[in-house]
Order: sequence, then structure tokens, then C-alpha cells
Amino acid sequence: MGRIIQLSKNVINQIAAGEVIERPSSVVKELTENSVDAGATRISIEIENECRNIRVADNGSGIHPDDILLAFSKHATSKIRTGEDLYNVTTMGFRGEALASIISISKLTCITRTTEFDYGTKVECENSEVKHSKTGSAVGTIMEIKDLFYNLPARLKFLKSEKTEFAYISELVQSLALIHNDIAFELKNNGKITLKTTGQGNLAQTLKELFGEDVNKNFREVLKTDKVSNLKLSGYVSTPDYTRSSKKDYYLYVNSRIVKCPVFQKAVDTAYKNLIGSRYPFIVLNLELPPEDVDVNVHPSKKEVRYKNTNQIFNFIYSAVNGALSNLKQELPSDIPYVRPVITLREEVKQDNQQDDDDVFVPSGATIGSIFERKETAEVKPNVIEFNKPSDFVQSSFIQETPKAEEDVIIGQYKKTYILIEREEGLEIVDQHIAEERYIYEQLKKSKNIDCQLLFISDVIEVSPSDKELLETNKDKLLKFGYDIDFMSDHEVIFRKVPQILSKVSPKEILADILEHISGDIDNIEEQILITTSCKAAVKANTYLNQFQMQEIIRNWRTCEKPFTCPHGRPISKILEHKDIAKFFQRTK
Repeated sequence: MGRIIQLSKNVINQIAAGEVIERPSSVVKELTENSVDAGATRISIEIENECRNIRVADNGSGIHPDDILLAFSKHATSKIRTGEDLYNVTTMGFRGEALASIISISKLTCITRTTEFDYGTKVECENSEVKHSKTGSAVGTIMEIKDLFYNLPARLKFLKSEKTEFAYISELVQSLALIHNDIAFELKNNGKITLKTTGQGNLAQTLKELFGEDVNKNFREVLKTDKVSNLKLSGYVSTPDYTRSSKKDYYLYVNSRIVKCPVFQKAVDTAYKNLIGSRYPFIVLNLELPPEDVDVNVHPSKKEVRYKNTNQIFNFIYSAVNGALSNLKQELPSDIPYVRPVITLREEVKQDNQQDDDDVFVPSGATIGSIFERKETAEVKPNVIEFNKPSDFVQSSFIQETPKAEEDVIIGQYKKTYILIEREEGLEIVDQHIAEERYIYEQLKKSKNIDCQLLFISDVIEVSPSDKELLETNKDKLLKFGYDIDFMSDHEVIFRKVPQILSKVSPKEILADILEHISGDIDNIEEQILITTSCKAAVKANTYLNQFQMQEIIRNWRTCEKPFTCPHGRPISKILEHKDIAKFFQRTK
């Protein structure tokens, strides 16, 4: 081993840069957050030369001429003064490492001016050497980086393609624009504007500007406060039928700082459990709490945080998101109008002004039950006929009463699987099985006592030794949800009881589903039993439903707390908007 020497200032800064500056997006983050801390209301970011040339311009407070040399020195900052300040950080930056690291691995030019001076300062840096002079400029700061990593060929070699590196930058600027929605952001790549926001201070508006006109329809607001603990969670979460294949669209912030926080993510994932399957939501959430209750000085990237009370934070976030998702039912109309049947006669009912087999109407408000209970002899009235027994008619079709504006209309059934509903905003298509499955699942989850059906005769079902062990281990949990299983031998079981709603389902089919679901999720067996029961009890696809059956399914489904997906995470309904249908048929005027 060689002798110990003192490293040069530039090498020290390069070592620090390895932690702070991982890739071009790291430079953009540090410079842009400096602009935010400077109180800028406009920030422009320009990228060129395969993401190795970066220009960040703002209209913030600028850097005082007397502070220029310090600004580019290591561990020099205007954002903290003492060690205690580390536990009360309210700015994005505070370490004083970023600029010193950047000038050690790039060629930097800075032009800055404060309001106190009628001239600006130009700074040129290379290999950690700093030169400065007076210059004319507007109030604010322009940081221009050239040839990033020019003196670190090994780091340069590990950069991804230009497209990939710019994608990292774009995602970062989106994240900053969402949380700092009172700042107007502009991002250019090789002279072309790729992102632009107006900085109106409205998150919903910024979401629309970044992700398109229709995105807000798929978001629900989250707003929860705890005045005792000074906690607040605000933002938006996507409905369970608007999902992503990855966590790329998890925009999580703590005190407006971009974070990658396992506690935060776990709380959100738990709220969406059994709503979206293996998909992921689109979320934009900012957790505000006293700075002394969170440690942001964990890693130089400042993305990791630690909480003073982790369990409290987890439960607060979970309850806020779960509450927003539970309130989704308020967005759906709950009034399903009575559907009056048109009854075609089998027996001839003659009247001077009526021909045989005419269609006659039962008045709104009547029910099939009330029709059967009426007097034995049918009394004919204008447009109304009453029957004394069900056999007095053969078939029914249905015509809807003219609905009120706020009501939706059940049109019928498609492919004996989907219920079609006319709503104010368009045509809604509802999967009958999934809608009923969601309703049954929520009812079972709320129920303390599940009604059981005693089976006097049950098939003997063969099971493997491992399945028998699984069933024996969880016998009490199965019994809790209405399944009473007896073990006839080491490889044979029978059902003594099943939930009443499954009394017509084959025991073999029930057991096969139970084993399939719980064997892959040992830690979540009770939930899987509930899901299996709901699925088996719900009406199946390719099943004919009359209008009253459809009406009951829809009415029940509308009462669900989380009506957008089934417990497996499959979407329940789809709305084809009137405007899109009209556009297709060129009825746009």
C-alpha cells in the first residue's frame, strides 16, 4: 500500500459528485431545486448534446456578488446555519454540495443578478476553478452546464441512450411541476418544447397540462388533516379502473420534497389492495408534517426520509387514501327507476276496444308480486290488465318509464354478460358477474355471522397431503366464513356446511377454488376465502337476466363503498361518452 496523501480539492469534489450527481437528471434536479428555493415563478430547462449540455434559467432572487465564490465552494449554503437546523429543514437543498460537485465534472457558466444591483455577475468554472466578472443581466440566475462528465470517461460510458436519459429528466421535471404548481415550468430538448405548465397554483390544472384533457376525470381528491399531530395529506389518486403497469406514476412528496418512501408506498398499496390486482394506481400526494418529525438528512440524494412515528404516518396515509376510494360511490347515480313490463298474453282477454294478444302496460309502481295478489278475476281497465296467477302470461319484455334527468336507464343485456345502462354522460357497460361479486364481497366483509347451509349429502373429495395440511391448519378460519370441513382420511375430505349463498355450487368446485387461491397467499388466507366465496356466489357470465334481476344487481352495486373494481382488481364498468359516440357518427354540431 502506498503512502497517505491529501487529495486535491478537485478530486474530493469528484468523489462527492459520485454520490450527488448520478446522471444528467441529477444535475437538473439540483439546479432546479435551487431555483425553487430562490423563489422563482418561472423556470426554463434546456437540454442538448445527448443530455450533457444543460441550461436552467429562473427569475428568482439571484446570488449576491459577495457570495459567488462561496456558492461554488463545498459545504457552503444559505439554507442552514447550525446542526439543529438539520432537524428543521424547509428548503429543497441544504447540504451545500451540489454546485461544488457539478463544477468538478463539467464546464459551468453562471450569470446571476439580485434586485439590489443594476448589474449581474458572470461566473466561469472548470476543474473546480472559479472566475467571475461583472455583466449585464436580468434579475435571476442562469446556470449553463457544458460537457457533463467530460473528465470522467468511465462515468460517461455508463450513461444510457439519449432517449433514456432525457426520459429521466422529463419525469423529474413533471414531478417538480406537479408539487410546485405555482411555478411555470418549460422543458426543451434540442430546441423543441416537450413540457410546459402555466404555474397557476392549481394541481388539477397542472395535471391537465401535463397529462391531457381527460386525465382529471379519472382522479379523486385526497384531503385529510390531523390538527393534533399537524399532519396533512393532499393531492389526487386515480380511480381503480385507471391503472398503470408499474409504479412509474407514483408522485410522492413529503413537505413538497420528492421522496422514495417505502412507508408511503406501502400505505397507498394497502388502500388499493383487492381493487386493482397486479396493476398500480396513478397518484400525486403530498404529506405535510412538522420538519422536526421527519429526517431528510439520510442520503445525499435527499429522496430517503425517516419518520419519528412511522406507524402513525402509515395509518394516516392509508386512512386518507382509503377514504377517498370509499367515497367513489358518491360519483355514481343511485336512483335506478322502476322498469315497467310489457306483458304478452297467452289467454285471450277481449274488450270492445282491444284486440287479442295486444301488449298492455302495468302502471309504474306496481310489482309482479302485487299483480299476483290481486282479485281472482281480471278486471280490465284502460291500458291496464291484472292477472290472477303467473301462468296468465308467457313472456315479458320491458319498456322504461321516461326517467328523470338525474336517473340512469337500464337498456338491456349484451351477450348475456353485460348490462347496458343509459346515463347522463353516455352509455355505461357493466359486467354483471363482477358487479355482483363486488357487492357480495363487501357484504360478507361487513357481516359478523355468515348464514350457513347444512349439507346432509356431500361428495367425498380427494386432496393431496399438502392440501390436507393447509385445510387442517386453517380449519377455524374456514369455519369463520361458513365452511365446515371434516377429514375422512389422510387424502379425503367432505363439507358439512357451506355459506348459504353457495348452497347450489358443487362442493368439489368450491374446494378447488379455495385451495387454488389460498395456497398462493398463505399470509392472506382470510381475504382469499372471502374473495373466493364472492366469486363463486355471483351470477356468472353468459347467464340470461330479466329486467328485474339486472335492476337488483345494479342497485346493489351502486351501494358499494368501492364500486370500480372487483376484489381481484378487474374493472366493473366502462362508459362510452355521448360526445365520442356522436363524433363517430359525425354528429358534432
